[in-house]
Amino acid sequence: MQQTLTNFLRALRAMEIPVSPLETIDAHRTVDAVGFADRSLLRDSLCVTLAKSEEEVEKFDECFDMFFTREEFRDRREADADTAPGKSETDPALIAESPLAQLLLEGSESDLAQALERAAAATGVANIRYATQRNLFNRRMLDQMGLRQMERMIAALNRSETAAGTAAAQRLEAARQYLFEQAQQYTARQFQLYARFAGEQLRAEFLVKTNLSAVELRDFQRMHRIVRRMARKLATRYNRRRKHTRRGVLDVRRTLRRNMAYDGIPFETVWKQTRIEKPKIVVICDVSQSVAAAARFLLLFLYSLNEVISSLRAFAFSGNLIEISDILEDKSVEAAIPEILEKIGFRPTDYGRALADFDEGYMDSVDRSTTVMILGDGRTNDTDPRIDLMRKLHDRAKSVIWLNPEPETFWGTGDSEMPRYRTFCHVATTCSTVQDLERIIDDVLKTYFRT
Repeated sequence: MQQTLTNFLRALRAMEIPVSPLETIDAHRTVDAVGFADRSLLRDSLCVTLAKSEEEVEKFDECFDMFFTREEFRDRREADADTAPGKSETDPALIAESPLAQLLLEGSESDLAQALERAAAATGVANIRYATQRNLFNRRMLDQMGLRQMERMIAALNRSETAAGTAAAQRLEAARQYLFEQAQQYTARQFQLYARFAGEQLRAEFLVKTNLSAVELRDFQRMHRIVRRMARKLATRYNRRRKHTRRGVLDVRRTLRRNMAYDGIPFETVWKQTRIEKPKIVVICDVSQSVAAAARFLLLFLYSLNEVISSLRAFAFSGNLIEISDILEDKSVEAAIPEILEKIGFRPTDYGRALADFDEGYMDSVDRSTTVMILGDGRTNDTDPRIDLMRKLHDRAKSVIWLNPEPETFWGTGDSEMPRYRTFCHVATTCSTVQDLERIIDDVLKTYFRT
């Protein structure tokens, strides 16, 4: 039964429920205490031990039902009267050479199911990863049960040209077809258990490296999940670092000096306390046609970091600039972004006008502790770029970071004023994928947590 629990934990991990080595030990202790006999007690006990959120509880219940429910051979008695136990008129001598044939014609549902599961374990069906492997594992599993021997016997009975042989061959062929159907059902269930999320993970790995402007509408929900997962990972990392910083580190030199009277034995410890700066971020997004996709995911990323960022103000512009913080705070980011884009997005950009609007209404919100993140391609449509206001922003802020979705080789071509804006940026870099976003935001947060 230990292997059963090991496979179940493996299925949980395949369904994106993390199970640590310590939780694995706890699960084994739980099973030792409650056993497998009472299914409800087993489910509740393991759920308490392994599921850590409401989402994981739902996945756990789905996985538990799928793993411990045996659907195969349930319709054994109704499938074919000729193959039902006790009703076969086949001469036992004709099928004596094939244990599988005997099992199919005379065995019970439980016998067949157990034989199928033993064959599945022997052929490693739990290692299935892709849908295209289902037929391969299906055939290996049936061969393990002795199907090739049974097929040779069916062929021999057909060649015998006797009435008894032909009748026996027909019954065995019907039983073989029934076994195929049940094995296919079993393999499909194993694929759902162990490999359903593998395809999703491959798609996620592809999307992380995909240009944001090339992400299709059908992948938006998947991208939102990826961005939120990245943000949660960053938030966890920096919350842990903040707790460590608050506690401080041991000041060895001062501790030794203070304890000179005790021969250096550290009865009194001295801790280095470091000042923690609270991240304060102002983000200005170009939401014109060419940059709107990148703006969507940048805002989603930043607003998913609410556990780490204490102050975040967001602005959007195509022509004029408006503050969108209230919209993003009142609604979920997924609902707010389409409204923002509809309100002000997809118009010709005027960076000079946007910087002038920011200078008139919001420049006072920028001080020496503020990081200003500007997302845009720097293409001004040949309007005045207002470099003077960019210099003013640079002089007031802790840092100015420009994220440009275009490759650096495009900067300065056509109406791009990027080389001039770059002069007044602490960092100006290409940001075309979610992976780039994660790296840049990670770098921004590091500047607030350095001691």
